[in-house]
Amino acid sequence: MSEIINLRQFKKNKARASREEQASQNRILFGQTKAEKSFAKEKARKTNSFLENNRLEPVSKQDAED
Repeated sequence: MSEIINLRQFKKNKARASREEQASQNRILFGQTKAEKSFAKEKARKTNSFLENNRLEPVSKQDAED
């Protein structure tokens, strides 16, 4: 005689496995490690700071409106 299977639990386990597989694929495609994110953020901050500090002419409110 075969084993009795609860279909509700089977469906939930199948959906859970499907979601986990999709999440794994998304982590590979879109994921960045925390170190990579912090490195990119720090690099952008330093670049912006460098550009602001080495601006040839200070930005005035009147120039920004034109």
